[in-house]
Amino acid sequence: MSDRLRFGIFMAPFHPAGENPTLALERDLELIVHLDKLGYDEAWIGEHHSAGSEIIACPEIFIATAAERTRRIKLGTGVTSVAYHNPYMVAERAVLLDHLTRGRFMLGLGPGSLPTDAIMLGLDPTETRPLLEEGLDVIMRLLSSDEPVNSQTKTWNLVDARLHLRPYSNPLFDVAVPAVASPSGPRLAGKHGIGLLSIGATQSEGFDLLGLHWDVMEERAAKFGTVADRNQWRLVGMMHIAETKEQAYKNVEFGIAQWFNYFQKVAAFPQMAVAGGNVKEMIDFVNESGLGSIGTADMACEQIDRLTKQSGGFGCYMQLAHEWANPETTHRSYELIAQRVMPEFQGQAWSTLNAKARAIESRPELADRNMKAVEEMVAKHQAEVAAG
Repeated sequence: MSDRLRFGIFMAPFHPAGENPTLALERDLELIVHLDKLGYDEAWIGEHHSAGSEIIACPEIFIATAAERTRRIKLGTGVTSVAYHNPYMVAERAVLLDHLTRGRFMLGLGPGSLPTDAIMLGLDPTETRPLLEEGLDVIMRLLSSDEPVNSQTKTWNLVDARLHLRPYSNPLFDVAVPAVASPSGPRLAGKHGIGLLSIGATQSEGFDLLGLHWDVMEERAAKFGTVADRNQWRLVGMMHIAETKEQAYKNVEFGIAQWFNYFQKVAAFPQMAVAGGNVKEMIDFVNESGLGSIGTADMACEQIDRLTKQSGGFGCYMQLAHEWANPETTHRSYELIAQRVMPEFQGQAWSTLNAKARAIESRPELADRNMKAVEEMVAKHQAEVAAG
């Protein structure tokens, strides 16, 4: 495990249906630029096609745009819905972005979370996970070898397929799969030795899920001769912080109800079940369930400490991007996390605190010595003046 915990976001995104989508997408890009300036490590961008809220249909195009506006943050598909695509084309686009971003691209692969997406494409939602399993196998073979790949399913047919361009990253960019409630994600991550994005498993009642995710990964890794790497394990939670708890509570009155409404009444995604009938109940649910932290930097640190202890260690904490607050206070929340939370988990807080403590301890003696030095110089000067 690295001593430096990475920080990032998982952006669906979530926007109120009916608002100007062009401006909403621009806000998403501006947030990525803001995070890049603040030193965040990663941003994962989702793919969705229905329900009116998660409006990025092609994360690869969004990533290409964001890459031109940023300098160092890594950008990943969070996630590409493999069941909806030819896996050969997924691999081709990934390698191209790896080159265009000079190694800042990451590939997240999943089954697709919204049943309303699958239905429009003629798929039963029960078909998407088997298609992910076969598609991931195809993609990993294409990315890691030059052997011809043959694969035929309901949605694609590959005949002696090979990539003619190898990845920019050596040997390969980060690849990850999501996990919510079922063991399918950890099984795939362990089999292929890739990363895991644990979404919604930060709730107190979900802590056992974290253990399940890791145990399944280790078991499958041992079976297939791969490595389950905690540095490639990313936990996704929610935060909004301000200078005071009261201010944070006030901030999220802007949009938290819309977000809860989406999961309670719109998206057929029961794995993200949330409770609360009014803003206060919603805030209490986030904080008391362990889903996230609405409050102060200290509360955010306590949440990450809790996750670290319960999980046994992970490589990256990712905030599920949302618009609970207006853009200004949302940006300020990310800034406060960069200023006051990230240093605690990246080895940057203790050294300056220790230096301050040493200075406090030695201050009386050193101040006295400094004053004596001044007095000696004054006396020397006066003696020289008197001597003419």
